[in-house]
Amino acid sequence: MDAVQSQLKVLRTKLDKIPALEKAEEATNLPKEYLVLGGGLLLLIFIFCGIGASSLCSIIGFVYPAFKSLQAIESKTRGDDTQWLIYWVVYCFFSMIEVFTDFLLYWIPFYFAFKLAFLLWAMLPQTKGAKFLYDSFLKDFLIKNESKI
Repeated sequence: MDAVQSQLKVLRTKLDKIPALEKAEEATNLPKEYLVLGGGLLLLIFIFCGIGASSLCSIIGFVYPAFKSLQAIESKTRGDDTQWLIYWVVYCFFSMIEVFTDFLLYWIPFYFAFKLAFLLWAMLPQTKGAKFLYDSFLKDFLIKNESKI
């Protein structure tokens, strides 16, 4: 139980930097760490049950990367620009495949949970999944078919 309490304290110190959570905590009289954990759990339930899962996956796969892409454009370093350009190429490729296979993907249980995990793996700078996919598969495929595209 002490380990859980210590993790909640760590989470609280990270959440103290977000002013909107301070207001939510005051309005609800619930600790902000419980609000965030409850919201995350609710989001996972929605995704696993399929309630608005398509929209949630699209928002998560688009909003954070779009924000980080805008930050990359404004920054002086070039490495982050490349990372987000590669993410958008992978995202578009994945979206194109999804359009044509949607009628099959509909029948896969927990498809949107898998899609969310894939998008998070592809977008997060810690995993650099999009770069892995691009370097391993897409780069050669796109160069080979550049004239057809």
